[in-house]
Amino acid sequence: MARLPAFRSDRAGAVPLAPFAVVFAAVGVALVPWTVWLSASLPMHHRTHNWALAWAGFDAGLAAFFLAAGYAAWRRRPWLPAIAGATGALLLADAWFDAILESRSTDLDVAVVEAAVAELPLAALCFAVAFATARAGRPERDRA
Repeated sequence: MARLPAFRSDRAGAVPLAPFAVVFAAVGVALVPWTVWLSASLPMHHRTHNWALAWAGFDAGLAAFFLAAGYAAWRRRPWLPAIAGATGALLLADAWFDAILESRSTDLDVAVVEAAVAELPLAALCFAVAFATARAGRPERDRA
């Protein structure tokens, strides 16, 4: 099995983490005013002709990520933690948008049940697999 690159900054030849930390923190901080502005400026209603394509495309992508994660798990590929984590994130987004974008109460009830019974538990499983396999792929001294 191929080794993943070392991202610890305390080892010779490892990728320094400080630049990544600064970029990630800066983007997180910048998104706060952007989110406030969006929530105040976007219209409450929006019609689109691509609604079915957007959801079908998202679900097709989600299916592709599940298939890739299944393949990575079966073949013990080193990229399993990344694909499992990304699949979990897509499931969280799916649950969020299913619930938020439903306008009829029966559709909202179905979206909440789907989230509680399927999407959120599957996301938790994906994150657990990502965490466990990422830790398993590192030498013992790096697991602190």
